[in-house]
Amino acid sequence: MSNVRVVGLGRAVFDVLARTERMPTWEDPGRLVELDVDGGGPCATAIVAVQRLGIPAGMIGTYGSNRAGQIKLQSLVENHVDVSRMVQRPGPETQAVIAFVDAATGERIFTGVRGFDDGALTVSELDRAYITAAEFLHLDGGHAEAALQATRWMHEAGGKVMLDGSSVPAGGTVGPQMRALVAEVDILICGSGFGPALTGKQDLWEIGKAILDMGPEIVVQTEGKDGAYTTTRQEEFHTPSFDVEVLDTTGCGDVFHGAYIVGQLHGWGLRETAQFASAVAALKARKLGGRAGIPTFDETIAFLRERLGDWPHHPAGKE
Repeated sequence: MSNVRVVGLGRAVFDVLARTERMPTWEDPGRLVELDVDGGGPCATAIVAVQRLGIPAGMIGTYGSNRAGQIKLQSLVENHVDVSRMVQRPGPETQAVIAFVDAATGERIFTGVRGFDDGALTVSELDRAYITAAEFLHLDGGHAEAALQATRWMHEAGGKVMLDGSSVPAGGTVGPQMRALVAEVDILICGSGFGPALTGKQDLWEIGKAILDMGPEIVVQTEGKDGAYTTTRQEEFHTPSFDVEVLDTTGCGDVFHGAYIVGQLHGWGLRETAQFASAVAALKARKLGGRAGIPTFDETIAFLRERLGDWPHHPAGKE
């Protein structure tokens, strides 16, 4: 049986990273400061973070049969993620993105390939025993039907499930498949705009309480530089972000999610877990791409003790 403690089921992406002196337009295309390729995707990058932080992790998703698909798979292998349950789809890689990164601010714009979510995994392609042997299942809403079934299997086996609710632009919506997942997961960590789109509310604390009524036990809303807002039935608190020199914010939310799972598996309280996840995200932001800057466990602990003193502040599992 696999020794994998965390399984991700969702999107694994081939990223082309273009760091620009300014965002290109037809009239003013500008020049690239740096160009690279990397693996990406909300779930896959979170799983890479879990593995780099010292917890064995596996990824379930799809990859194309062309060169881009092979590079995407290899990027997971290079990060020691178990890819034994990845499924190849014949034809070109569709889960691929060009990320334009503003060199001055670190902010980015993504352009994805048409048919990005075509070829979703089916329930019959899942290995139930592999999934339920893990302690945590992490989802990003991809392969929605398979993800919902995997969530139910995981709970039957006594495991935990986390969902990444990606950022939603103003006026955007949360679809029925994502709402169905929200209702069944243990932890929801969502980006800016997801909570308002899901609940119709604007106040972050009111949003958190409303989402708890939908099913999750823990709700964390990440708001970039404004930090993270945690809501449970017992408490609510804000975790400030760490001030670092930002090169690229690509993947910061994704690695936050992976690091949060690691904190939970170490038995830390929710405040320490949020601080740890925030530190991992801040350290990642200092390098180009979603994965290159992900720190090790020891590097993160050293950073936290440098910034916050003796850490963690509470015994494992206590606030």
